[in-house]
Amino acid sequence: MTNPVFHFEIPVTDMDRAVSFYEAVFGYRMTRRDVDGYPMAFFPRSDGAPGSSGALAKGDVYRPSKEGVIVYFDVPDIDAVLLRARAHGANVLYPKKDIGAAGYVAEIEDSEGNRIALSQVRD
Repeated sequence: MTNPVFHFEIPVTDMDRAVSFYEAVFGYRMTRRDVDGYPMAFFPRSDGAPGSSGALAKGDVYRPSKEGVIVYFDVPDIDAVLLRARAHGANVLYPKKDIGAAGYVAEIEDSEGNRIALSQVRD
């Protein structure tokens, strides 16, 4: 069986600010293009690899929120990501928590007001 989620879109109101935030906090290089008239910035994607990828999306149907679906980003070092996030203006909504054999989780508010989560697998 494959992972059921293929693509996600994170709403933004200021694409430049959001791209700057995600590239700085996670170290990604994002690719911008318009899709159906909406500006988007795509996270890296490895076709054929497990997991999903997605994009930042701006437009009248995209409204940032701390309510609703929470996207978890897999990170190698949750403490380092939390430090970079704070340095780029993020609020920590749920501090790092040990969740046993599964590792660690935390939640932050991104530059646009969305709740996103971080997940680090235990070594």
